[in-house]
Amino acid sequence: MDALPLVALIAASAAIAGAARRTPVPAPLLLVTAGLIGAYVPGVPDYTLDPNIVLPLVLPPLLYKAAVDSSYLDLRANLRPIALLSVGYVLFATLAVGYLAHLLVPDLPLTAALVLGAVVAPPDAVAATAIARRLGLPSRITTILQGESLVNDATAITAFKVALAAAVGEGASWAGGIKEFALASIGGVIVGLVLMVPIHWLRSHLKEALLQNTLSLLIPFVAYSAAEQVGASGVLAVVVVALYLGHRAWQVDFATRLQEAAVWKMVAFILESSVFALIGLQLPYVVKGLGGYSVGETFWYAVGVFVAVVVVRFVWVFPATFLPRVLSRRIREREPETNWTAPVIVGWAGMRGVVSLAIAFSIPMATAHDQPFPARNLVLFLTFTTVIGTLVVQGLTLPSLIRALKLPGRDAYAETLAEAQAQSEASRAAERRLDELLADERNTLPEPLVDRLRTVLERRRNAVWERLGAVNAVTGESLDDTYRRLAGEMIETEREVFVQLRDQRRIDDEMMRTLLRRLDLEEAAAYREDS
Repeated sequence: MDALPLVALIAASAAIAGAARRTPVPAPLLLVTAGLIGAYVPGVPDYTLDPNIVLPLVLPPLLYKAAVDSSYLDLRANLRPIALLSVGYVLFATLAVGYLAHLLVPDLPLTAALVLGAVVAPPDAVAATAIARRLGLPSRITTILQGESLVNDATAITAFKVALAAAVGEGASWAGGIKEFALASIGGVIVGLVLMVPIHWLRSHLKEALLQNTLSLLIPFVAYSAAEQVGASGVLAVVVVALYLGHRAWQVDFATRLQEAAVWKMVAFILESSVFALIGLQLPYVVKGLGGYSVGETFWYAVGVFVAVVVVRFVWVFPATFLPRVLSRRIREREPETNWTAPVIVGWAGMRGVVSLAIAFSIPMATAHDQPFPARNLVLFLTFTTVIGTLVVQGLTLPSLIRALKLPGRDAYAETLAEAQAQSEASRAAERRLDELLADERNTLPEPLVDRLRTVLERRRNAVWERLGAVNAVTGESLDDTYRRLAGEMIETEREVFVQLRDQRRIDDEMMRTLLRRLDLEEAAAYREDS
């Protein structure tokens, strides 16, 4: 198999995503646009999105990364709105969009229309988190959108299977559909619960960071495959395992955490960039399959389905936001006050993505009676246009909408104050522990080394407070920023000397690498990651 097209796709996607960081446009939008343009550039290979690759090989690691980075406590605190969106909304959208598409498109059977409804029902995990991170949405809205996108794929895939069974003539009833949904969801959670403890035990008992990170890369595929083998939801199994591991990541040694963060950031960057580019590259395939449909009628069908998807989300979001508060005093007491602006943002943030396209491409060519699947190519086209429409229209206008509504962003001062208070409390506990250790004669150290331990602890405590206070009048830096800059200059000078000594053959390459690694660790300690 020729690997060059795959390498070219990854390289081009990474370059475009990297360039997007220098623009105000979110990377997903630039990647989709580049894919649309690249699809008609001479010499660009045909990239057909294969559901047998996307669903078992691309979706699990993306879900795993998103879930590990999520807060289990925040998700649990917002479980009600998340469940209403990830389960209730997806089922409602499947029925409502499907029925509206059936009314809009002549000769589109209701069963096939419901398949379309299930395909376009779930907002995409990758799109939601990518846009939310870039926009700096309020923390509760971001948590709800992330939580929805982690679970809704499982609901949509199950709804799709039920609708597809009815469309291809395999028979499906309401009772059967409910049973399948219950088995898939409960089974996925059970598989995740069964796997999460032994996987965490293995992670925490492996002694080499390299082995631990190899296991980390395998976890999403193991969880997904194990659940799918027993007919359960692989999506839910991955999410359950990832939330547990993320919540207990502090129990793994620091070297593993450092390597894991870097490895997964790279994996997510490559996969996210590639899948958004793949979306745009599907245009020639879906257009070529339309056959007897004219451009004019398919355009209006696409507009109609897109509008239906957008309107149906608002029809669900507003009652789901306010009705429970009206009916339950307990909800009013437990959850923070909200106004109309929050559901507007949640309603408009329903971008669709690669999962919808992957599900659509898995629609069989023929029914159980060897008849062509009704309007399969039209369903593919309408899925494609809905994905593109939501990414471009909603993705481009969401920042302006947030600015127009004047939503309060994250309170940077309050977050820094909480960080400083937490660091101060931890430092005091560490000082008490140091005093206890030094009281034992087995831990005797020369005074300069004791002072060094105390100085490092004091600097770590003071560094966060300094971000709230004094600023250098000349450079605009905080004291902590100046410290890190000077430390970086000193480390860089040492690094240059080591290289010169290697070039002069006064030390060999192995020794140079050892010395440089020490400097790298020092630099990592001096510089905190802000992204």
